[in-house]
Amino acid sequence: MEDHMMDEVLKKAAVLVEALPYIQRFNRKIIVVKYGGSAMADESLKRSVIEDVTLLKLVGFKPIIVHGGGKEISSWVEKSGMEPRFINGLRVTDAPTMEIAEMVLNKVNKSLVQYVEQLGVLAVGVSGKDGGMLKVEKKYADGEDIGFVGNVKEVNPKILYDLLEKDFLPIVAPIGLDDQYQTYNINADDAACAIARAVAAEKLAFLTDIEGVYEDPNDRKTLISELTVSDARKLLLGGYIGGGMLPKLTNCIDAIEHGVSRVHILDGRIAHCLLLEIFTNKGIGTAILGDKEMKFYHE
Repeated sequence: MEDHMMDEVLKKAAVLVEALPYIQRFNRKIIVVKYGGSAMADESLKRSVIEDVTLLKLVGFKPIIVHGGGKEISSWVEKSGMEPRFINGLRVTDAPTMEIAEMVLNKVNKSLVQYVEQLGVLAVGVSGKDGGMLKVEKKYADGEDIGFVGNVKEVNPKILYDLLEKDFLPIVAPIGLDDQYQTYNINADDAACAIARAVAAEKLAFLTDIEGVYEDPNDRKTLISELTVSDARKLLLGGYIGGGMLPKLTNCIDAIEHGVSRVHILDGRIAHCLLLEIFTNKGIGTAILGDKEMKFYHE
């Protein structure tokens, strides 16, 4: 074998060896992946995300995908002759919009099932309605009525445990029911966080359209690889966090304080970001952990 070919082979072996302690540590542990953003709109990125999650499943992890569909919902709302409306970043969801949202989310859900099964892993797509998984209450945006948008108030994870036990990969659409069995749309970040708490997930990963959390949002060199909950709170109080990262980081803190071991914020626009974050020593996004958690990255 030529020297340059041998070097390539040895590099591949080194990557596999680097991944070994992570595979050992998280074997048979539940990982919740919130899938959304640009990674859902680009077919090649979509495939790389599904390949990552499928690989996690095949090496012994227990992944659960919770997906969004906001961009496609907006597209279908416009196709129906309506104009998407948002208040404080939350979609105003009247009855016709709710009908479209449920249709689109179910379409997205089954397309993800199809992707996973093409890779040889059995998946089951469900919504929060199934098995009474997601019980919600009406959500308001600073006191304003935004229609059929729900806050998760209770999670019944039985259907998820049953699917995991039978070796299926669950894929969850963020739709729930209130006490009167009315259908509500749920923010996918909120749904993922609530599910991760309910199943005491070892990891919760958010695929986003940014690289992670920055100490200075205007300087990409200040990307933070690991962040404790205390440090995250300081960033929030210091006014360093704004826009869509504000509720996301708040969700991360909430998840950690309710039993999730680690939360990862990743740039879903990077192919195989999930594998790079979980299986390499440095990672590529931001990992958030409890104040007493031992850091796991090795310089």
